[in-house]
Amino acid sequence: MKSKVLSIIIVICLLSCTNSTTKNETTAVTDTTQTTVFKPVDFEEQLIYNRAIEAVIWGMPAVNSELLHESLIKAKGEYNQIIYWSGLISSKNQTLTPNPDVIYINPLYDTRQGPVVLEIPAVEGVSSLTGSLDDGWQTAIEDIGPAGVDKGKGGKYLILPPNYKDAIPLGYIPMPSSTYTGYAILRSNLTDASASDIKRAIEYGKKVKIYPLSEADNPPATTFVDLIDTPFGNTIPYNVHFFEVLSQFVQREPWLSRDLAMIDQLKTIGIEKGKTFQADARRQEILNAAIKDAHSWIDKKFEKIFTPPYYEGTNWALPASPDVVKAIMSNYMAPNIYPIDERAISYSMAYFSAKKLGTGQYYLMTVKDNKDQSFDGSKLYKLHLPAKVPVKLYWSVTAYDRETHALILGMKYSSRASTSPGLQKNTDGSVDIYFGAKAPEGKESNWVPTDPKRKFELLARFYGPEKDFFEKAWKMADVEEVK
Repeated sequence: MKSKVLSIIIVICLLSCTNSTTKNETTAVTDTTQTTVFKPVDFEEQLIYNRAIEAVIWGMPAVNSELLHESLIKAKGEYNQIIYWSGLISSKNQTLTPNPDVIYINPLYDTRQGPVVLEIPAVEGVSSLTGSLDDGWQTAIEDIGPAGVDKGKGGKYLILPPNYKDAIPLGYIPMPSSTYTGYAILRSNLTDASASDIKRAIEYGKKVKIYPLSEADNPPATTFVDLIDTPFGNTIPYNVHFFEVLSQFVQREPWLSRDLAMIDQLKTIGIEKGKTFQADARRQEILNAAIKDAHSWIDKKFEKIFTPPYYEGTNWALPASPDVVKAIMSNYMAPNIYPIDERAISYSMAYFSAKKLGTGQYYLMTVKDNKDQSFDGSKLYKLHLPAKVPVKLYWSVTAYDRETHALILGMKYSSRASTSPGLQKNTDGSVDIYFGAKAPEGKESNWVPTDPKRKFELLARFYGPEKDFFEKAWKMADVEEVK
């Protein structure tokens, strides 16, 4: 009797995992371009498909950061070096929603051989850094610079490997990392983006140093890798390469207690610590179907992340849910939340996190105009920014490719900012920014070009946000189409 009942349960389970209208067929989530259909031949294949989708959602921030290392290797760089751009970035930089109005100084660390020292210079006049130190999961360990731990005085940040137990030498700021590898995203801030201003920001940024603690008595010179003319990026590959990259991360990094339930999940799809990831033709077919459908799901959830908006009655919103912000700020120690679904959405379109969001910078994003229509690169739009934007440093608005979340390819520039040379102000001090394939006559200095064949999205940055920004005494309206 018990065996008969068990057989019935197994049959029901198998039927529930297949399409109700077609035998052994699961209709996948429809993406924005076409419908895919995955047809498992048995329950084992169905399990691989299901768990592959979960792996994509869970592993998004890890793959996102691992892709930075992959690009670094292609650029002939390595961990414990600093990548930087000796000028404002172009679309050769295909990282996720990068900032084209600063000078990037980005150390990538590896503590497998012991603690690593990251030296940060003190503020010098108008020269300052805004940024954070993140582990391999892109969880902020601490913020750096005037809005960070050193409060603009500079200091020696000591990045510690997982479970480090030794005493911390005097004079160092301990930075315990949950992973062996990670990075700091540091922005050397500009004032007017003139040639001399850019030179100043680069020279100041190159005062950052990285070296092993074991060589602290006689530190070696820091290697800086200039990527100004080198393709570099971490746009998410929605194909089997995602799983190859995730396996690379799993091989190197320790399991965190919060993620132990994923060990068997990943083993099902071929990712197991100590083993090379391999997938035959059929498994690759299943994994490609799963990640395509995960991509579609993430993209649809991304559209919903803008509710509720930051400003009531607009489409501007922080591109991260309250639970994600809370989880990151608490290093995932906040009780009863582990928002991996919403985390995947945020890290599908951005990299980096701040420990105290809003202290050094704040972000607002929109994908639709005031009529709730998606931005079309063939049309012309206008954004009105009221006078006296409440920031200590600067504001900027950048256009990104809606599909890749990277800078739009081939554009001569991608943003307008309060630091942009020649930016025109209205008589009341407000500013109008235009987005479209062609500049409106006489407004070229306030125009951001777009690709007429592609959709785009906008990200507004506020560096050194002030009280009026958070109290919403200053409000940014929706973008409007110009007929």
